[in-house]
Amino acid sequence: MNISVNTAKVYDEIIEFIAAGTTPQSVIDFKLSDAAKDRLEDLVYRAKTESLTGSDQQELDYFLMLEHIMTLAKAKAHQYVNPQ
Repeated sequence: MNISVNTAKVYDEIIEFIAAGTTPQSVIDFKLSDAAKDRLEDLVYRAKTESLTGSDQQELDYFLMLEHIMTLAKAKAHQYVNPQ
């Protein structure tokens, strides 16, 4: 998989987060950096208003996959914090 420099930064943020050790609450509280959010917003905006290059589309797809994984992890973490 060809990962751009910007995507690698997001990947590194998530790896660092996991490697540092997590708790259910820290998973719930995890947020990407402002730089990563800005890059994602740029890609989404450009995808809606113009054609993305192949590498930009791949980067957007990668971001969306990571976002989905974190959403699932946060939902699971809520189950640990608030067991029913």
